[in-house]
Amino acid sequence: MAAETTIPKHMMENLEVFACPGCGGDLAVQGDRIVCRGCAAAFGVENGIPLLFWPNQWEGSREDVTERIKAFYEETPFPNYEEFESISDLVQKAQRGVFARLLNEQVPFNTRVLEAGCGTGQLSNFLGVAHRTVFGTDMCLNSLKLGREFQRSNSLERVGFYQMNLFRPIFREQSFHLVICNGVLHHTGDPFAGFRSLAKLVKRGGYVIIGLYNTYGRLTTDFRRVVFNLLNDRLKFLDPRLRDVSVGDVRKMTWFKDQYKNPHESKHTIGQVLRWFDRTGFDFISSIPQAKAFEGFTQNEQLFQVKPSGSWVDHLLVQGNLMFTGSKEGGFFVMIGRRRA
Repeated sequence: MAAETTIPKHMMENLEVFACPGCGGDLAVQGDRIVCRGCAAAFGVENGIPLLFWPNQWEGSREDVTERIKAFYEETPFPNYEEFESISDLVQKAQRGVFARLLNEQVPFNTRVLEAGCGTGQLSNFLGVAHRTVFGTDMCLNSLKLGREFQRSNSLERVGFYQMNLFRPIFREQSFHLVICNGVLHHTGDPFAGFRSLAKLVKRGGYVIIGLYNTYGRLTTDFRRVVFNLLNDRLKFLDPRLRDVSVGDVRKMTWFKDQYKNPHESKHTIGQVLRWFDRTGFDFISSIPQAKAFEGFTQNEQLFQVKPSGSWVDHLLVQGNLMFTGSKEGGFFVMIGRRRA
């Protein structure tokens, strides 16, 4: 793909939602550069992707793992587009996943959606097939290039990709009806600070969806990681996805590296995320799996319908069950909250 250095149409049409990641000032377009009216910082464009990443400037003892994680995913973009060639391929694959299908069915048209930490942008592109305005952001340029190439090749005009540090967002507060951040915060040095940063971008009455590794559900993966490290990555059949014949070799390789070779991860609980919601002005709506024990998750689940948040006993039972039922997804769980009006 030829280098694209002009400001993408998607950004030009939505310039009012952008803000300088350095000072929060207004952004303006000057030729093929993006310039802050406040601090005069200038940003370029590569392959049709505005380069708006701003590094952390943390003080104190917090560990900043951003550069390590960034380098890891620049080398191994995840997930890969191995079998995707067209919109039809993408839609068929996404529809086989319950979560993506339910999102597509239940997120209204004309919704402005941010996917923070979009990786290669498969979910962003899928949601953009319908009449939604989607912003896919990630700090890894190589991952974004894959998403941008698919978007460009399939003329998904309402999808745009941007390089961004989620701790230094490039958008104005309360710009989005829905913010999605799946599988990202647990690879940062301060997951709650990352969530708090993204929570500010949600409109009042809007929704946030976050997916994290669960403290209990991740134990099975932790065990497999120890085995792989001790046996020089032998016995990969222990991971159900790696023995799935329907998964291609490239996707298996990127899955293995993401799950077992990642340089940093943290683990979290349902109760912890409920506290995050409360501290940032969000009400719990629902979760995957359900936060209340013995409440099954159906193929036609209403993601944005209020469900019981459960007790600590419910959480213990649900998360204990994740060690077995969630092992194929790496002990992953999803929480959905709504910003209070």
